[in-house]
Amino acid sequence: MKFAYMFTFIVSVTMIGLQAGCAVGPDFNRPAEPEVAAYTATPFPASTAAAPAALGRAQRFIEGGVVNPQWWHELGSPRLDSLIEEALEASPTLAKAQATLRQAQEVYAARTGDTLYPQVDANLGGLRQRFSPATSGQAGDSREFSLYNAGVGVHYKLDLAGGNRRALEALAANVDYQHYQLEGAQLTLVANVVTTAVTKARLAAQIQATETILEAQEKQLSLTRERVRLGKAAPDEVLAMQTEVEQTRADIPLLRNQFQHSDHLLAVLVGHAPGEKGSPVIPLQEFTLPGYLPLTVPSELVRARPDIQAAEAMLHKANAEYGVAIAKLYPQLNLSANLGSLALNTGGLFGGGSSTWGLIGQLTQPLFNPGLPAEKRAALAAFEAAAANYRYVVLEALRNVADVLRALENDAQRLAALSVADDAAQGSLESMQRQYELGSASYVQLLIAQQQSQQTRILLIEAQASRLVDSAAFYQAMGGGISSPAEAVVEEQPVHTPK
Repeated sequence: MKFAYMFTFIVSVTMIGLQAGCAVGPDFNRPAEPEVAAYTATPFPASTAAAPAALGRAQRFIEGGVVNPQWWHELGSPRLDSLIEEALEASPTLAKAQATLRQAQEVYAARTGDTLYPQVDANLGGLRQRFSPATSGQAGDSREFSLYNAGVGVHYKLDLAGGNRRALEALAANVDYQHYQLEGAQLTLVANVVTTAVTKARLAAQIQATETILEAQEKQLSLTRERVRLGKAAPDEVLAMQTEVEQTRADIPLLRNQFQHSDHLLAVLVGHAPGEKGSPVIPLQEFTLPGYLPLTVPSELVRARPDIQAAEAMLHKANAEYGVAIAKLYPQLNLSANLGSLALNTGGLFGGGSSTWGLIGQLTQPLFNPGLPAEKRAALAAFEAAAANYRYVVLEALRNVADVLRALENDAQRLAALSVADDAAQGSLESMQRQYELGSASYVQLLIAQQQSQQTRILLIEAQASRLVDSAAFYQAMGGGISSPAEAVVEEQPVHTPK
């Protein structure tokens, strides 16, 4: 009964303390949204330029649109979808981020159990002792006896200043941070798979076009040598032509090296060793350019991008840790109680033994500890650093969106110009072929027209790939549509900011 009364007393005091106590230090206030209304100093068009070529459709910006969380499906390639699904399942980067998130969640759960609830321990012990009456100045023989004890103890650190709650708040903010780190890793992984697959397709097409140019140049070199042999051309023409041939030949290993690097990177992104499994080459013709791009306004971007959300979570964590440092300057109250039994044999522990109980309350107040104010100042400096980092991340995000918007606009115009140039080059080649068939143009002129056509085609391929890469970068800049608030693990606090 006595223990029941003590336990009830401790629980009552604990509940009163939890209800009446308030956490010291500033409560967290979410940073204000960006005040800017646009991403660029000068307006950008509502839609990009259109081009009469593959991947040349105009793209329209839809303000306030919702980004599809599986935005890569907008690119229209089933094989790309399969690669991304494989990457999301097998990527070690994601596995690491997921494990780190679980670790943060379990650390929070462990600390919650340690600080919010009383700790109850059971103990059972035995002692064998030899006692001599001579030690107390009495006569008689030494005696041996056994002493057994059993008991239950309750301990609780009353959170008067709210330091424990601030520590839990910091751990909860760390869970949020790891949650957004995972989302950011997923978004980056998908964007990298898309970019690498498109780059690989571009390089494969450019290698093919360069090999076609090399073949035409080798034929032209052979004809030039024949003309020199017949005395219709100077030897310098052979040297000049041979220089062009070898320069083109040197470009192919460079392109092939870039292609192989992209192939190796794509294998690693999907969770395979480069030598384990080859990844397919998805031709550019298999992709579809998204016609509508959902544009998130700056005030909503801060709630959509995982990197900004992660920076906000770190700001929240620093704010809570500042409160922990302040709480250390306040009194600390520790309560403990125990109830047990002592007996000379184990059978008497729960019947004929002697009952023992105890109740301890300890209040401590730091009086002179120069380290605590310094710790508080350090925590405030850490909060200021986190606030500055948040502002930097927001500015970098706005810059990233501005760069992507300009790239979409400029690359669309470039593709439109190159489409016209490609049509002109193809028309010139067809005209030259007709003239050659009629005998009014030489074979050398036809070869030159073929080379010019392929050189224009190489630039066109690069521009087409750039539009796909720009689209992937746009979805990534908008947050990928996957960012969502982490599950709340602490109650919302009133709003303040550190002073």
